[in-house]
Amino acid sequence: MHTTLDFPDLLQLIDERSAAFRAAVGAAPGLDVRVPTCPEWTLFDLVRHLGDGRNAWAATIAAGPGATAKAAPRDASAPPREREALLAWSAASTRELLDALREAGPDRGCWAWWGTTQSPLTCGAVARRQLHEVAVHTYDAQVTAGAPRPLPDEVALDGAEEFLSTFSTTTVAWPHEPAVVDYHAAEGRSWRHRLAADGARAERLPAPAAGDAPDATARGTAHDLVLAFYGRIPLDSLTLDGNRRLFDQLVEWDPER
Repeated sequence: MHTTLDFPDLLQLIDERSAAFRAAVGAAPGLDVRVPTCPEWTLFDLVRHLGDGRNAWAATIAAGPGATAKAAPRDASAPPREREALLAWSAASTRELLDALREAGPDRGCWAWWGTTQSPLTCGAVARRQLHEVAVHTYDAQVTAGAPRPLPDEVALDGAEEFLSTFSTTTVAWPHEPAVVDYHAAEGRSWRHRLAADGARAERLPAPAAGDAPDATARGTAHDLVLAFYGRIPLDSLTLDGNRRLFDQLVEWDPER
């Protein structure tokens, strides 16, 4: 699967989405308000989750390719409760992550939890994963502030592809009948997801091959595909064709169990 965004683009977009995240937090009614798309969290919890995660990934990148687990953040102190100080803490966590990624470069090896998937164990793949985590949580913060905005097209298109590569591929056997699922973004990009006894693979689909019809398809904007993949909107928000049960099976499937 080809990466859409180059490493410098990934770093720039992490910075931009992080700034949009902080703007949404700053515009929200307060830090104790519940996040509708993550109802178990307050907005403060969401900021802490994202900041702690960026700090931990920065430390993991700095630990080098020999690391065997995610590293503890260099600064494990609790984030401040006052909003402006919290926003400064969040910005500092983004800087720490970006500094670590720039120093390492895209090709250096890095520990990551997705070892059985198609995503490589490199700092470039970590940067890609970090962009899309920040992007989805920026949407969460915008919903909380009452002003959700679509993901930028380049982020949404890469986000759909990265989700399939990182969350939906594995060498673990698919426990149902072999199947093929296609995803079509309205912006003109498509992906094919193959599910079989030797695992799950995904690929960008230049054009459907004649006589190679999928068992199910999902269509929508890239933004809606990403939100559906992450459970932010119902799957039925997409146009679904073919074997609907396949989508339920994919949602229920946990290869690590």
